[in-house]
Amino acid sequence: MANNKQNENLITLVDDQGNESLYEILFTFESEDYGKSYILLIPAGSEPEEQVDVLAFAFDPNNDGDATDAELYDIESDEEWDMVEGVLDTFLNDENMQ
Repeated sequence: MANNKQNENLITLVDDQGNESLYEILFTFESEDYGKSYILLIPAGSEPEEQVDVLAFAFDPNNDGDATDAELYDIESDEEWDMVEGVLDTFLNDENMQ
């Protein structure tokens, strides 16, 4: 479950043990091939040059297309992961997208 805090670019994830972690939304995108929306997250407060793990989930956007209070879903297939990694690589390597 994701809960949006005061800043629209921050989202709180709660793990199975009830521990909360704050993440920054790197970006969201839609895939016509899979008919889903995706969200990519990095730990809040991480530095631009810091190497961090990027978390990716599928989600159902609200009426505005946002992930506010959305349920996040695990990405289950290798093909879907390959597509998400390709979009992330494009984002990281294209200065105009950052």
